[in-house]
Amino acid sequence: MKNTMKLSLVSIAAVIGLTGCGLSPSTGTVPAVGPGKIQPVAGNSEKVEVTVTSKSFTEQLLLGKITVIALEAAGYDVTDLTNVPGSQPARQLLLSGDASLLWEYTGTAWLTYLGHEEPVDGEQAQWEAVKKDDIPNGIDWGKPAPLNNTYAMAMNEEAAKRLGVTKLSELKNVDPKDLTFCVDPEFNSRRDGLTPMLEHYGIDRGAEVPESNIGLYDVGAIYQATADGACNFGEVFTTDGRIKALNLTVLEDDRKYFPSYNAAPAFNGEFLKKHPEVKDIMAKIAPLLTDEVLMELNYQVDVVGREPADVAFEWMVDQGLVSKP
Repeated sequence: MKNTMKLSLVSIAAVIGLTGCGLSPSTGTVPAVGPGKIQPVAGNSEKVEVTVTSKSFTEQLLLGKITVIALEAAGYDVTDLTNVPGSQPARQLLLSGDASLLWEYTGTAWLTYLGHEEPVDGEQAQWEAVKKDDIPNGIDWGKPAPLNNTYAMAMNEEAAKRLGVTKLSELKNVDPKDLTFCVDPEFNSRRDGLTPMLEHYGIDRGAEVPESNIGLYDVGAIYQATADGACNFGEVFTTDGRIKALNLTVLEDDRKYFPSYNAAPAFNGEFLKKHPEVKDIMAKIAPLLTDEVLMELNYQVDVVGREPADVAFEWMVDQGLVSKP
């Protein structure tokens, strides 16, 4: 596997301009890998070159390393360009062809890259809309995974037992004095954040949820604050490993307020035209990636402290996708 970055000077300059701090390529290699359900691609004896990128947070690193390992097992000459800082730089690498594929989130693409103001209802419908709209940009989307890394509200174990709430629609039945929230400043003010969420579920911010009931925290601090009882309801992301580590209970978004953020492989269209079999390889992986799986893998990295490549490799061996050489 090549660890050097195959980027033109123009592309590097473009990405540096977007990030303000330059590229941050993968800092670790993946273990040596053998075939499993993913077999070497016939006719790939000349080692087709493929570049895998990802963003720099834990879940993206895991998805990137899973992809690198899969394509190594399939016999490709893989450049590992995971750990790129920021969504826009990673997207730019895909658009320019300096990256071949990236696991992206449907909600991010629809609302951020494609500029739509409202999400599409339903996970499948959101993916179909993104796939269609991104074709003119030269991006081809593969089938989405079940994992939907979207916003959610969570409670600690004591609050969950005391209030008996399992769904967001049940917040309407909670005594206003117990409607206390831990959120980050962005979610507190954004148009798809806390206030519209409360309205969606029939709760009036101000009358039923006074400002004194809302605590503002950094995103990373919300999990511990919720676990410690600083509030009854904390803003979380559904695949975050700290949910498991802190024994938090995620409330069901039963009236489908939050946008769908399913992960799916997004391919540079020119690359995929030449190598359509890569989409088939990713299709073997995507159905296995659930919220529960990613929560556990994220937990292994963020809480236990293991390397993303090792966690990814172990999971793929357990699934029979690849083998130890």
